[in-house]
Amino acid sequence: MNNQTNSQWGKQFYVKYQMQLVIGLIVLAFCLGIFFHWIFSDPAIRLSTNETGMSVRHEIEKPMFWTCSMHPNIQKQGPGKCPICGMGLIPVSSETKGKKMGGMRQIVISDDARALMNIQTTPVERRYVTAEVRMVGKVDYDETRLGYITAWISGRLDDLYVDYTGVAVKKGDHMVYIYSPELYSTQDELIQVLKRSRGQAGNDSVFPDVGDLLEPVRERLRLWGMAKEQIQEIEKSEKPSDHLTIYSPMSGIVIQKNRQEGDYVNVGDRIYKIADLSQVWVMLDAYESDLVWLRYGQEISFTTEAYPGEGFIGRIAFIEPVLNEKTRTVKVRVNVPNISGKLKPEMFVHGVVRTQISTGGRVVDPHLVGKWISPMHPEIIKSNPGDCDICGMPLVRAESLGYVSVDSKEESKPLVIPVSAALVTGTRAIVYVELPDTDQPTFEGREIVLGPRAGDYYLVRSGLKEGEIVVTNGNFKIDSAVQIQAKPSMMTPEGGGSGGHQHGEGGKPSKSGQGKTKISSGVPAEFQSLLQTLESAYEAVAKVVELKDIGLFHNKIHIFGEALSKVDGTLLSEHLLMMWKELSMLLNNDVVEGRDVKKFTDVDRVFKVLTNNMRRVRDQFGISHDVQMSHPSQHQEVPSVFKSQLVKLWDAYLSLQKALAGDDFLLAQQAITLFQTSLSSVDAKPLAEDAHQVWKKEYSNLVQILQSMNQAEGLKPMRGHFSLLSDELMVLVNTFEPEGFGTVYQLHCPMVFGGKGAMWLQDDKQVINPYFGQAMLKCADKVELIFKGQTEEHKEKHHHE
Repeated sequence: MNNQTNSQWGKQFYVKYQMQLVIGLIVLAFCLGIFFHWIFSDPAIRLSTNETGMSVRHEIEKPMFWTCSMHPNIQKQGPGKCPICGMGLIPVSSETKGKKMGGMRQIVISDDARALMNIQTTPVERRYVTAEVRMVGKVDYDETRLGYITAWISGRLDDLYVDYTGVAVKKGDHMVYIYSPELYSTQDELIQVLKRSRGQAGNDSVFPDVGDLLEPVRERLRLWGMAKEQIQEIEKSEKPSDHLTIYSPMSGIVIQKNRQEGDYVNVGDRIYKIADLSQVWVMLDAYESDLVWLRYGQEISFTTEAYPGEGFIGRIAFIEPVLNEKTRTVKVRVNVPNISGKLKPEMFVHGVVRTQISTGGRVVDPHLVGKWISPMHPEIIKSNPGDCDICGMPLVRAESLGYVSVDSKEESKPLVIPVSAALVTGTRAIVYVELPDTDQPTFEGREIVLGPRAGDYYLVRSGLKEGEIVVTNGNFKIDSAVQIQAKPSMMTPEGGGSGGHQHGEGGKPSKSGQGKTKISSGVPAEFQSLLQTLESAYEAVAKVVELKDIGLFHNKIHIFGEALSKVDGTLLSEHLLMMWKELSMLLNNDVVEGRDVKKFTDVDRVFKVLTNNMRRVRDQFGISHDVQMSHPSQHQEVPSVFKSQLVKLWDAYLSLQKALAGDDFLLAQQAITLFQTSLSSVDAKPLAEDAHQVWKKEYSNLVQILQSMNQAEGLKPMRGHFSLLSDELMVLVNTFEPEGFGTVYQLHCPMVFGGKGAMWLQDDKQVINPYFGQAMLKCADKVELIFKGQTEEHKEKHHHE
């Protein structure tokens, strides 16, 4: 019994011992895990292996600072969130700082992720593409092959030789037998004149020759529809007839019978309508978006419901110049031979035009290049100049009708991408390009300017090069991944969480520039100078937008593009270079699109996008919005006696600004009059030659602006000119530094003029918006002290003393 008890006790002890041992091992493993986790997670410690395989501890280089990949001007000493976009900050060390920064739209994925996303790619290529334009319509009569049997004399229809419609007739067939008393009397007159003429022949008489009356009577009968042979028969038989036979003027089908036998008709009444159906018209409806691909003389194939599977061929002979405002379509006429008679008027048809596209969206037709074509009958095509065989009109070159020659050079082929590669955002699109020579699949987002769509392809106007690899499947998944990383994407063009605008006083800026995002301290002076030139070119574009002159807009946007091409991004490095690549890409797209705009609505749209992109340039690189195109940044040497005269202009401007903010039109008119009076009293004699030239130009600009404001019939047009007046006042401040102005604040509202934005000046920072007035009095996203005159500085100094 004791042995059994001892044995059970021993077993229980052994089990307890094993449990304690297991618990101890678990605790030991947990402690070791904490220890190793502490070692490997310490940013200042790293374990590596030496040549003998032993682990060696050494320090990792600590980050120099933490920054935002979207806003590199944000630099903090520790991790956290970007105060602008909310992205997590990334560490930057001396190692990472020296590495080449990827693009703002780049994303790296693994090979497995690529397979799961089913990413497919294709190269960008130059090739002729075919645009298919499908249209519907119906067969119609050829209006040039219609004939009418009309009563040329009043009378009674005794016989109609064609009793019903649909009868085929030939030219010269009898059609109508008409009774007319007037016809009988005229024929009798002809016979009597003829007899008198014969009796007078050979006799001398004092009376006029009766034979002179014969021709007028004959002409009257011809005008009534009698043939020359019929008139000769009457003269020969000397028997007048009270009936007239009318013959068919052409061969064709009788499609209308408007009168019955026994009806009385007057001159001009239609009796029959005849159509020659050996050639018909096919009238098709083309949508306005397809008109870019249609040309006179193009070959078109079509089918009918009556003959399924059988095709017909014709050529475009006319494109109507007027759009149907209800259906938004344009009628396209096709001339089609119909010798077999299968095509019958009112048949429904389905047509298709296959247009070959060259560079710039121009139409190429290999069958017409170098040929001569009839301007009225496109089926007449010849290799040499001459006249049309049908109408006799001179032939014209096919190139004059909008076609281009096929060039053997590759440049004549348009740059195209498949439709599936573009994430369309209007006239532009986002494509993802696979970068070559990378360890892992790397894709870069690219904003491009699209040309028209041609079948399964888009023509590319700007943003891609031949040979680049674009994603055709899985691009939306890549875009979603880019968006998750808060980078610029199709859904978030400016990246994660843009700051928007503020109302009221906003960030309360100070002299040190607080409240503005600036990184000008890291931007080379040479690069800043280039951006200032770009800003001046932008200001010139903004001026012509207000003038609503498309031709001048094209000129200024071209100058802006030239200034953009001269901005050397190689002057930058790291984050700044990455930011400039992104912004320069967007600005270049604005230029490409702006060069070809043809409507005022498109000018406003392009300028709005350009303005937003220039705002981003200023925010990222700290370039002032107040640079003027025609004035140097350095101030002119100006005598104090002249500066004091400008104070009156400043006072008048402030009165006008407050009147507009108060929606007081009459008070604003008084302020304009005061401004004009003050301006006319300014004496520029004290100025030196250079300063005098500047003032002369500013004086002329001010006079024109004030005249336009004085003629304004309401607050809205007056506020539009007030923006230009504010720009001129800014020039006066920057150029002449008038001390008597005191403090000058520059304010900006991004919502003015449909989102274009506009600035104005005040003598304090309490926002009163002159563009919106009481409707949005506190709208401003910028309040900045830009000038402090000596008078104000003297007051502050005296106050401190």
